[in-house]
Order: sequence, then C-alpha cells, then structure tokens
Amino acid sequence: MPGTNLTRDEARERARILSVDGYEVELDLRSAVLPVAEGEGAGRFRSRTLLRFRCSEPGADSFADLLAPEVHSVVLNGTALDPALVFDGTRIALPGLAEENELVVEASCAYSRTGEGLHRFTDPVDGETYLYTQYEPADARRVFTTFEQPDLKAPFSFTVTAPSHWQVFSNSPAGGDPVAVESGLTWQFAPTPRISSYITAVVAGPYHVARDHYTRALPDGRRLEIPLGALCRASLAQYFDSDEIFTVTKQGLDFFHEEFDYPYPFGKYDQAFVPEYNLGAMENPGLVTFREEYVFRSKVTEAAYEGRANVILHEMAHMWFGDLVTMQWWDDLWLKESFADFMGAFAQVEVTKYQAGWITFANRRKTWAYRQDQLPTTHPITADIRDLEDAKLNFDGITYAKGASVLKQLVAYVGRDAFFEGARHYFKRHAFGNTTLADLLAVLAETSGRGADAMAEWSRAWLETAGVNALTPQLVTDSSGTITGFAVLQEAAAENPTLRPHRIAVGLFDRDPDSGALVRTRRVELDVVAGARTEVPELVGLARPALVLVNDEDLTYCKIRFDEASLATLRESLGELEDPLARALSWSALWNLTRDGLMPARDYLEIVLRFAGRESDIGVLQSLHQQARTALDLYVAPEAREEWAGRLAEGALGELRAAAPGGDHQLAWARFFAQTARSEADLQLVGGLLAGTARVDGLSVDQELRWTLLHTLAAAGVADEAALDAELARDDTASGKRLLTACLAARPTAEAKAEVWRQVVDSDQLPNALVEAQISGFQAAAGGAARELLAPYAEPYFEVLEKIWSERSIEIALRIVSGLFPRLVTTEATLERTDLWLREHEAAAPALRRLVLEGRDDLARALRAQRRDAARG
Repeated sequence: MPGTNLTRDEARERARILSVDGYEVELDLRSAVLPVAEGEGAGRFRSRTLLRFRCSEPGADSFADLLAPEVHSVVLNGTALDPALVFDGTRIALPGLAEENELVVEASCAYSRTGEGLHRFTDPVDGETYLYTQYEPADARRVFTTFEQPDLKAPFSFTVTAPSHWQVFSNSPAGGDPVAVESGLTWQFAPTPRISSYITAVVAGPYHVARDHYTRALPDGRRLEIPLGALCRASLAQYFDSDEIFTVTKQGLDFFHEEFDYPYPFGKYDQAFVPEYNLGAMENPGLVTFREEYVFRSKVTEAAYEGRANVILHEMAHMWFGDLVTMQWWDDLWLKESFADFMGAFAQVEVTKYQAGWITFANRRKTWAYRQDQLPTTHPITADIRDLEDAKLNFDGITYAKGASVLKQLVAYVGRDAFFEGARHYFKRHAFGNTTLADLLAVLAETSGRGADAMAEWSRAWLETAGVNALTPQLVTDSSGTITGFAVLQEAAAENPTLRPHRIAVGLFDRDPDSGALVRTRRVELDVVAGARTEVPELVGLARPALVLVNDEDLTYCKIRFDEASLATLRESLGELEDPLARALSWSALWNLTRDGLMPARDYLEIVLRFAGRESDIGVLQSLHQQARTALDLYVAPEAREEWAGRLAEGALGELRAAAPGGDHQLAWARFFAQTARSEADLQLVGGLLAGTARVDGLSVDQELRWTLLHTLAAAGVADEAALDAELARDDTASGKRLLTACLAARPTAEAKAEVWRQVVDSDQLPNALVEAQISGFQAAAGGAARELLAPYAEPYFEVLEKIWSERSIEIALRIVSGLFPRLVTTEATLERTDLWLREHEAAAPALRRLVLEGRDDLARALRAQRRDAARG
C-alpha cells in the first residue's frame, strides 16, 4: 500500500500550521445504479470538495488527501493547478499557502467493494443498489478531498444527488425537501458541528426506514428533542425488530444524559444496518452504521440480542467519548474505544433487561484481551502509533477489552461518583476538541482527590506498560485445616515484567450443607501491592475453603490461577458453583491454563463435557463451545484428535436431546453438535435434520441452522455442489451467497482449496464479505485428510505476503495475511518456515510483520499445548 500511509510526524506538522474552517462536499451518486458492464463510469462517482482553511505560516507548503482514479481540476485560492503535477494518486500538493485559503477539487472517485470508502452493494433479492460509507481510520479521502487526521476538525456540509427512489442520510438532518434534478434528487444536509473527517458519513439507497422520537427535559428548562431512525435493506424489513432497537436506544440516551450531564449535541440519531460491513459498528455522529447481521433472519439465542444491545450502547457512548471529544492522534485511540467498551457493559447492566453484561464481559471481552496481551506484538493501552498502518492494527483486544477492564479497575480505584464527575468535566472542558491522556488524568486527579502524582503512577502501571499479570493464592494450613497463612502471589511474563497494584476481592467458597452447591462464604476486598507477594491477614484463622477465587467479582485485569485444592474442586464440582459470575471467571481461568500449556487440553475438554450442560448463562455456554472447538483443532495431541472429536459430538448430542425444547440451550447444542460431527452415524443424523427425516423435539431447523448443518456435510465431503446450489435456490440472498461460498470452500478436495487460492490470492475481484467467507471455508478443519490438503499452501503463503500487502487495500490485505496463515499445518516445519520469513524480511512493513508474528505465536502456543497434552498419556 505505498503512498497511502500517513505518519504521525506528518500529521503533527500539518496540524501545527493548518486549521480548518469548513468543508462543502458535493457527491453525485446517480451512477451507482448503472450496470458495471456499462463501462468505467459505472464504477465511479463525481466528488467536488470546497475546503476553507487557514495557515499560520503564509508561504508554507502542505498537502491534502485524496484517493481517486482521476482528478479533473484543482483550484487553490483562485489559481488552477495542473492535476498531473500536484496529484500523485493519494495526495494533492498545496504550494505557497496564504493566511486564508480556499481549495476546490473536482474528481471522479471509485465505489468500493472492500468496505472502505463508499461501499456499493446490489441486493440479489430485488436487484436494488445500496451505498454506505466507512472511513475509520483514514478512508474519507476515498470519497472527498480532506485533511485526513483526527485533530483537524471542521464543520462539514454535504450535498448528495442520488436516484429519485432513494433515501439519503448523513450526519446532520436534511435542510429541507430534496430538489428534483435529471434522473434524481439532490439532498442538502445542514452543517455538522466541528468533527473529525473519519466520522462523517453518507448512507444512500432504497432503505426501509422505521422512525421514533426521544425527548428529555434538561436542567435549564429546555427540552431536548432527538428524532430517531433505524434503517435496513428493504428485503430485510420483515425481520427488522426496530421496536427493540429503539427501546435500547432510549434507555441508553437516558443513562448517558443522566451520567454525563452534557446534552447529545448532534441533532438526530439514525442507526443504519448495512451489508458487507467490515466492523461491528461505527460511531458516525447522527448516523451510526452497524453490520446487518444484527438483523436476525432466524432464531438466535438471548446472547445475540444482548450482544446487539451492547454494541448499540457502545456506539452511543462514542457520541461523547470520541465524537464530541476526540483523541489528537491514534496513540490515544483508547480514549474512545476503551471508554465505549466499558460504558457499553456498564449501561447495559444499569438500564436494560440484559443483566448478564458483566458476565459476558468477563467471559468474552477479557478472554480477547488476555490473548492479545500475551502476543509478542502486545502494546500498552496508550500505544506508540507511528502511522496509519499501525493505527489500523491497533483496533484490537488491548485498545478495546483490556482498556475497558482497566477502566473498571479505575472506577474501583477512584470511586464511581468521582469517575463520572471527571467525565463531566472532561466533556465540558474539551467539547468539539482533541485530547491526550494527560487531559483525562488531569480531570480525574481533580475529581478523585487522589492528586496528579497518584494518577500518573496509576497511568504508568496500567496504561503505559504491556502484559498481563497472573495472581495465585498461596495458603498455609495446620493439621486441622485452619489457615495459618494466606498470600496473593503476583507474576509477570519475562518479556513484560511489570508488577502492578490491583484492587481485588478474594472469595472463599464452600458447600452449602443443605443444597450441596458451592456458595460464597467469605469475601475480602484488598489492594495487591505492585510486588510479588501480598499478605492477606484477614483470612488467617478461617477454615480452609473448597475453592479460593482471587479475582472474585472481576474487579481487576489479571489471569487467575488456583491452588491445587481449588483446582481439584473445579475439576469435580464446577457445575455446582452457584454464582454465575464466579463460574464464568473459573471457566475463563481454566481456558487460560489450557492456552498456556499448564493444563492438558483433554483435561479441559473433560471438564467441558462434564459441566457445560449445567451452565445457565447462554453466552458462557456458547463461549465454551467455541473454546472446545479451538482446543480440539489446535491444542489436543494429534493422535487423540479424532477420538475426542467423537467424544465432543457424543456429548453434544446428549445435551441436545436433554435440553428444553425450543430454548436457547437446545439451539446452542444443536449448532455445537453440527460443528463437531465427524462419524458416519453423526453425519447421517446431520443430514437427516437437514432433510427433515430426523427431528429433535422443539428444534426448529430454520434457514441459518440449515446452512450450519450443510457446512458440516460439505466439510466432510458428504454434500456435493448440487446440494449446495439447491440450498442457495432456497435462500438466494446476500447471506445465502456468503454462506454458500464458505461451504464450497470447506469441501475436502484439492480442487476446492485451489479455487479459494485462485479467487482470494491470485485475483482481487471478490468483495470483502466473500473474501472472508472463502478464507473461513478454506481453514475449516474436519479431520486429518482435510488438514493434509492445506499443507501444500504453507510455502506459497510466505511467497505472496509482500505482494498481497503492496497491492491490496489494507482491509483486504489484513484478512488474507491473518486468515490464510497456515495455523492448521501445526508442525515444527511450519514454525521454522515462519521464522525464516521473519529473518529474511526484517525490512518488510511493520504492520505486515506484526500479523506474521502473531500467527507465529499462535502456532508456537499450539505446539506447546499439544506437547503438554501428549504428556498427559
């Protein structure tokens, strides 16, 4: 991706001399409905930008950003510049600036099929075309001329011409009715407040629109009125539960207004669910975009609705953390993402019906963070982001989930009231501006009373260092079982040796004499010092419990370890642990032991088989299924893999038949059974469920479950291409095409794998959603024969890395480099080949090397875990 990067130093220099007064952007999107076959014009749209800005050093040179196939004219301060001389394909040179400047650029920009810039999608159901923009971190320049960095904020005015039957949306409300023009309508939108370019947005097409309204009395007597909209493709309207979306939206607006004491500043609040989206969602003020998979076409579990509610609240938190107040540069990306991740869970538990938010946070979000924080490419929460490629890769488990975990710890450290009071000061002091870490610490030092030195010390320990600590209880008991000594031991990895202060609760659990359940009998909250050992005298003199949980209630960010007696209790009685959060934390800790090679993978799978069926929280259960599949694919000794696939399938089938008919658990076990079925008998049952010749009472085999069953049959070589085509005829939709693509790629034939390689690596014609589906199917593991088909692609993978990185957009390159890493060719030879590539390509793009290093670490971890499992005997 040469020429598309922007360094931090370049951005700082540009921000030092420039300030922006405003943008007027005109887009003509009428070409979007032309068939692609009609020529080059069908793949482009007209873009005109008028940009007013000032320069503090008249006479200086600078540049504007634009990624476009053609620039027609560039006019700077009334003087026409030759595009051939000033435009290099990614930047427009701006020589000899005046104190006040006006730049006008007319260009032809390209519609996207990669989810970057202005994405164009044609619905196979009705042939209608839909557009939406996605810019973070730096793709507004694919749509209009801009200064593409977060600290050059400005008001934006958009004028959009589109086909007559379309709806058009932007960040601000339309300034009136659209005006008729030839073959279309022109929509004029009110100027935005001062915002960054990456959160501007346009959504256009024949969208289905549901509307509602939010009103609130403000402390000064005014009434805040916020029109609400929810959009999806017309062909999804029958599935669109907009009432539920509006309910969560209003609950969130109530919560954030109450806690932040700063009225929502962006007028309307639209939420658009759009096709082929690369992210979960994006916080464009006034026009939030979501992946349309949140419009559920078939039955899903309560965890899916909970997850969607969390994303809605996460994006809403961004209206304040990120949109109103924005980080100065991507170093402080966490200033918005960590806060939104934390606030999404916090608001969810406070004001919605989804009360398992902290359980999900502990079990899913923190699991993501723990994995990311143990990679060799881990980084502090406040990171060193040298350029845009670094920024793209830092939308990761550190920036989101670890940062959110640390904020949860911060609330415990400074107190809830002081934390939210600090947020209120932060918004009022920096509204429509840009901030750094120092600005946040300053307000928290004021409101908490802890002072600047204490906040700086906390920041150094938690925000400015990398790595995760492990906390282990150490008990000493006498012959009667009485505790005579209790300490919490803290460890850190050698490569990230920082020991940190922790605010934790230690929970003691014993059997209830009446029910036999494991219940909490004592809880002690304490500060763990930033050292290797912290004594806990409060627990001396108590009887030794059955289980000690050192991060009870999940107050801190750490890996939990167990003493031997507690681990034995979990092996025998995990399902009897009554408290759902304590149970989720125990499951998470056992998974970390497995990943770290401290527990044999088959021991973990035995615990899953024994107790997962008793797990009440559906989100935790689905996580256990996912982790069990990972353990089977990567961590179980190869010679035991097929046996344990059979055992998992047998266990899943037993739980499926025992589950309450029609419930979430039944659906989850049906999916898990389908994903683990390998034997002839199991595959016959999968086929019978698909054909309707077999049934499980209460289980509805709807369209999404049909595709899950069919994917299993395809990966096992049972379903042929004719059967897959027949299923597409039943479900000839965008989702159907994507799921069909994954099934075709999963077939265990050399021809199927070669076709994936041809379409993904040798060609760049597929849209982002189908690239993802091809890679997913390619890596499907259904037995040793399927793995053998992937071995010939290990060497070609390393041969094409630099070519892929240089020629594809960063979004697609990232998917290919990460997705096609030969993780299932789990051999020492693959590890050695990875090391050879890293040695021979020390000068490769740092972001590319990071992806390969992460693949290498996962591979090395899998080999260690397999050796540990093999030693189990």
